[in-house]
Amino acid sequence: MGKITKYLPSAILGSTVAAPLAYIAYIYQKDNHQKQHAVLRNFPLLGRVRYMAEHIGPELRQYLFSGDNEGLPFSRIQYQDVVKAGKYNERLIGFGSNRNFVEDGFYIRNSLFPKLRTELKVDNSQKITTYQYVVDNEGLLSRREHREEVLTDPYYLRDEDAVVLGEGHCRQPFRIKGKVGMSAMSYGALGENAITALSKGLGVAGGTWMNTGEGGISDHHLVGGADLIMQIGPGLFGVRTAGGEFSWEAFKEKAEMEQIKAFEIKLAQGAKTRGGHLEGNKVTEEIARIRLIEPGKTVNSPNRFTEYDSFEKLFDFIEELREVGGKPVGMKIVVGDVEGLEEMVQIMKDSGKGPDFITIDGGEGGTGATYQELADSVGLPIMTALPIVDELLRQYGVRDRVKLIASGKLITPDKIAIALSMGADLVNIARGFMISVGCIMAEVCHTNTCPVGVATTDPDLQDGLVVNEKMYRVANYVMSLRAGLFNIAAAAGVESPTMLERKHLTHKDIQGRISSVGSMIHKIEQEEKKEKDVEDLSAKR
Repeated sequence: MGKITKYLPSAILGSTVAAPLAYIAYIYQKDNHQKQHAVLRNFPLLGRVRYMAEHIGPELRQYLFSGDNEGLPFSRIQYQDVVKAGKYNERLIGFGSNRNFVEDGFYIRNSLFPKLRTELKVDNSQKITTYQYVVDNEGLLSRREHREEVLTDPYYLRDEDAVVLGEGHCRQPFRIKGKVGMSAMSYGALGENAITALSKGLGVAGGTWMNTGEGGISDHHLVGGADLIMQIGPGLFGVRTAGGEFSWEAFKEKAEMEQIKAFEIKLAQGAKTRGGHLEGNKVTEEIARIRLIEPGKTVNSPNRFTEYDSFEKLFDFIEELREVGGKPVGMKIVVGDVEGLEEMVQIMKDSGKGPDFITIDGGEGGTGATYQELADSVGLPIMTALPIVDELLRQYGVRDRVKLIASGKLITPDKIAIALSMGADLVNIARGFMISVGCIMAEVCHTNTCPVGVATTDPDLQDGLVVNEKMYRVANYVMSLRAGLFNIAAAAGVESPTMLERKHLTHKDIQGRISSVGSMIHKIEQEEKKEKDVEDLSAKR
């Protein structure tokens, strides 16, 4: 026993040193003999530092090294603007703007005689009960805050200013008392807790809508009582037979649901001008049942509706949907082919047919999963696409027949106001709402490993998203956006955001020169005419 006691410390010390050395030697040999990575063969062990830095690089840049205005797709300031609006229902800042005023960009033209608050046409007669946080003390290493129940103003539009989809064209038009709603996000791309929190939060805020995305309608969409726009994509999820064909019976069932206020035919999406994509590890038994697909199997929707390869056929389908369902029917597009777009508008004029609303998704829009080449280079950004569509509809005399919904990184009141001034009647937001329920922009939406339980169907990860906490952040975010829009309207000298138009907007280039939206559109038309003239001349030669 004495000998064991004598030599035990030395044995323990030797094992403590030998085990790490043996492991290091093993890793060294493994790196030196593997064939996959050249840097590890040439620099065993040390080469692993590169891969470690590469792995944590995005987080280091996001939290430590990137400037407040540098991050993409959203900067730290833009992200914090959404978080503050949802958590604290506030948009106040101190000291001044962090915007780079040297760069080119759009600006709202303020009036020398802005409207008083008492002159605004806002409906705050019905207060909303919500919860928001109040900071008690904020130190370097800790923050003390508490949540309290408050009555807040909803900032609805007045009845006479409400935006109406399908007015005069269908039996049940959709009346909306707010300018902002949730863009298409499917159950499957987002988990049930996220969809539930969004549904309940939008229901609390009122005067808004929830687009279901092309994945069909689930109980999680319905639970909050929010008004729904059901999206129908080429995969026909939710309105298809077991064989994948369109089902009029299933459509009629959906049209009879009171919460469904309108339908949207999805032709394209900004981040992917192709069919939808859902990884198999996100396809649970419930999602498979809703979509009538196989669980656990990756789903790729067709790039377009197989039955409709022309605007005439598409418009006939839309007319039949409106007649059978009795509710507004719109379409979602991405602008790129301006000539094709003009053909569409011409057919709308000649036939008297067409959608009740057009959702224009900018090329910078988000997605749960897409390919890099489509996200980066296909489709025009919203600030270019929107005025093109608006102008074409005006030129052909059909603008009054259709409402325009704009989407594409419009997550703050100023960006929304710019879109409204460019011709949008309403604005869709997706990633702003994701942030309001906890998204930290980890950019792993396609992997089913979202660390905050938003873009995942993994039950363990979803457990981190508490519905009764996040739903009020959604409601606060909506109401804060609407309050900001009335602020901007007052500054522009108008009584309501519904009155914002092109004359309230100007563009400043990097040299300080300003131009109107109308002159920018005219310049685009001139350039297109020059290109056409060159093509015609080349053809004659």
